Amino acid sequence: MLVINSYPHRHLLYISHLHSHSQPLHLFNPINPAYKSPSLPIFPFLHHKSPGRERRRRRRSASLSLSFSFSSSSSSSSSSCRMSFPSKMMMVTVDPYVFWTFFASLVGFLLLGFLRRRNAGGYKRKTVMKKKATVADAEDGEFRMVPSSDTDVIIVGAGVAGSALACTLGKDGRRVHVIERDLTEPDRIVGELLQPGGYLKLIELGLEDCVEEIDAQRVLGYALFMDGKSAKLSYPLEKFHADVAGRSFHNGRFIQRMREKAATLPNVRLEQGTVTSLLEENGTVKGVQYKTRDGQELKAYAPLTIVCDGCFSNLRRSLCEPKVEVPSCFVGLVLENCQLPFDHHGHVILADPSPILFYPISSTEVRCLVDVPGQKVPSIANGEMAKYLKTVVAPQVPPEIQQAFISAVNKGNIRSMPNRSMPANPHPIPGALLMGDAFNMRHPLTGGGMTVALADIVVLQDLLKPLRNLNDAASLCEYLESFYTLRKPVASTINTLAGALYKVFSASPDEARKEMRQACFDYLSLGGTCSSGPVALLSGLNPRPLSLVLHFFAVAIYGVGRLLLPFPSPKHVWIGVRLIVGASGIIFPILKAEGPRQMFFPATIPAYHRAPPIRGDTTTK
Repeated sequence: MLVINSYPHRHLLYISHLHSHSQPLHLFNPINPAYKSPSLPIFPFLHHKSPGRERRRRRRSASLSLSFSFSSSSSSSSSSCRMSFPSKMMMVTVDPYVFWTFFASLVGFLLLGFLRRRNAGGYKRKTVMKKKATVADAEDGEFRMVPSSDTDVIIVGAGVAGSALACTLGKDGRRVHVIERDLTEPDRIVGELLQPGGYLKLIELGLEDCVEEIDAQRVLGYALFMDGKSAKLSYPLEKFHADVAGRSFHNGRFIQRMREKAATLPNVRLEQGTVTSLLEENGTVKGVQYKTRDGQELKAYAPLTIVCDGCFSNLRRSLCEPKVEVPSCFVGLVLENCQLPFDHHGHVILADPSPILFYPISSTEVRCLVDVPGQKVPSIANGEMAKYLKTVVAPQVPPEIQQAFISAVNKGNIRSMPNRSMPANPHPIPGALLMGDAFNMRHPLTGGGMTVALADIVVLQDLLKPLRNLNDAASLCEYLESFYTLRKPVASTINTLAGALYKVFSASPDEARKEMRQACFDYLSLGGTCSSGPVALLSGLNPRPLSLVLHFFAVAIYGVGRLLLPFPSPKHVWIGVRLIVGASGIIFPILKAEGPRQMFFPATIPAYHRAPPIRGDTTTK
């Protein structure tokens, strides 16, 4: 007999199991003995009879009958177990909740197994799709969804700006397609000096290793030469790490290093081709049309196209108002095995009619750039240029390097290029952005072009980081208008200083301009703040336009003071007035072109406070 104790009502239910396992089981209630349950075929397999099984059952029944009984009362928690040997009877007391708990658990386990098996396939499919469609941003600890087959950004041009931008966006998880006209190593005579401020931006972008293994030289400041006098101007690097300094190198080697680094990223594709036009649809740039090096005409599409095709850009006209000026040309030479008067310094000679630059570009080579005013230079082919360099320029070169200069002229490897200046005047168009020399140029006298380009990339990276979706071209264009304001502190400071210094350093027959030039040299020679302040502005370490204006007029006032002391004369007073007027005539047009409101009051520009157009979206379509 199987006895089941019902705890809630303290009723005992008995299942009679008599004589044979083949007989059905019935439930009996001691409160209502007349009740008899239907047959319970709990063990259906026992209904099958066999002679051998029947004999074994009878032997077990004859030898032993075991009876268990459990008694429980409300007053005591103790339980008792007794064993007896009645014939042909077995009695066990069991709680009914055990049966139903077992039954519910069994059903639950079956259901759980079914659901897990069903979800496993879906999870695997989602995991595979996620691996194909996502790129992990290890620095942020976030996952940025990017499509596995589409392109997020097309970059036109792989110079300094284009290759650095490709590396930066590629590391941020963007799918980048770079189209460059010529992927062989460039050979240029400019873009060889990176200021300390530019090197700091290179570190910020994680590209500082690109100046390694190219025989780059550390540059610690400038040396000025004028009328037999010299002044050493060092960068104010006391507050920075020992590795922070300027770098000078072969431009082509530096660009190739960045291209190689970009090519190692799995989501960056470099292709050689010539972009012929932007693809526009309803006023939105959808991509570019380009010709491959084997002559095929192809089209590439992306939500954002960034044009970085250099100073000779043929695509900038639809994206900005180009006002290109060519104030002069550079004539380039390479001096070999030449020792400069000041190691690890760039040398600026305030010559007549315009400055001459010397700086190392390798451990054995020194670059010389001779500025020739105007757009026309003496012919190199017929020997006029060599004659000009020997007769006009060589006598003004410091004696220590004069012979090396003449030897370089005699070798005949003379090259020239125009110096272009173009203020940034963008026409924002949805789906496109202009950067690098295609967007903004300044006179290369101060070597600030690469610093501005790298600073622009840092600004753009910060703006694009919170965006997961670039497909809303109108909202993206409106949001990226803040780029033109946020870049102003660095860009406008370096642009203004480059234009102003070139005009001040150039020789002029005007007495006021001569006094301004001499005052500038003497002011920088004073040392202290008079030296470190302007050099910090020039190097990109202190990009503050207001500080630039203050130092510029401090030079003018210093020049007036030199004229009026010890006793003023009417002639000197008049020259002093003209000096102030001339200084104003130099700097104010440059400030106007740069945009005074963006330079000095950027917070008043609505785009300055513009928030990202999309928040919380984790997918890029």
